[in-house]
Amino acid sequence: MGVNIRGRHYLKLLDYTPEEIRYLLDLSKDFKRLKRSGTPHRYLEGKNIVLLFEKTSTRTRCSFEVAGMDLGMGVTYLDPGSSQMGKKESIADTARVLGRLYDGIEYRGFDQELVETLAACAGVPVWNGLTDQFHPTQMLADLLTIEEKLGRLKGVNFTFMGDARNNMGNSLMIACAKMGLNFTACAPRELFPAESLVKEAQAIAAESGCRVTLTEDVKAGTKDADVIYTDIWVSMGEAEEIWETRIRLLKDYQVNRAVMDNAKDTAIFMHCLPSFHDTKTTIGRQIADKFGLEEMEVTDEVFESRQSVVFDEAENRMHTIKAVIYATLC
Repeated sequence: MGVNIRGRHYLKLLDYTPEEIRYLLDLSKDFKRLKRSGTPHRYLEGKNIVLLFEKTSTRTRCSFEVAGMDLGMGVTYLDPGSSQMGKKESIADTARVLGRLYDGIEYRGFDQELVETLAACAGVPVWNGLTDQFHPTQMLADLLTIEEKLGRLKGVNFTFMGDARNNMGNSLMIACAKMGLNFTACAPRELFPAESLVKEAQAIAAESGCRVTLTEDVKAGTKDADVIYTDIWVSMGEAEEIWETRIRLLKDYQVNRAVMDNAKDTAIFMHCLPSFHDTKTTIGRQIADKFGLEEMEVTDEVFESRQSVVFDEAENRMHTIKAVIYATLC
């Protein structure tokens, strides 16, 4: 029996079976072939979507806008100052209004409960473009990139280095467990994922035939890894005062040449971006001036190396988001 997710929300991968995730990945490959060949695929003409952004973004916004327009849809973008959601109008009321006007709603913002409320009240599919707890659209892009580069997902040794309790650490742990990748969170103990989510991921992994491991040991955590993944050390919305504490905790977990040399020769480096691998950004320069650290979560050498697939990964946001929109609306 074929997979059918028409009318479903896309809020976190915990809500999806491995078969449904596989369907979305295969659909993403189809859309990527169409895009690369210049073949029109305006399958959703006459439909409209709205993008609610309480946190700004480059890749998520552009991916949703291009995906929607490629599919022939009307796309409305509402930035943090363009909506009364949560200020003069409740989340539930906003959802009920937008659900009458649009065929689908994307939300990028703060607590997962907000996007869950939108979904409960909108009456149309709601897609999570990022919350503090989960980042499910990034997960499909990451899985697609791994499969393209390594030829498989099952049995891949995947290591995430950094703040493993953030939305990326949480999401990658679940994505790997669902799709049979051996997941290792390599981080200081204070930044391990929540125990309840780890137990849930381990139960899923047991069914998928893989494992979930937490370690503070960089050498053990990166040994023979197929994928080394990291993220910025202070997430969007966190206070600037956190930088000093986070640098102290994570300076030994930087992805550098020694880390990549400890992984497999064929290992790839991944990052969801943006990345502080040099001082060519305002924040990067400020951190360098204040803490004397010119490269943070990854060195420029690794970021620019042949092992880095970060820009293939960024492109795949568009193809996978297109698959999510199409599959839930068509």
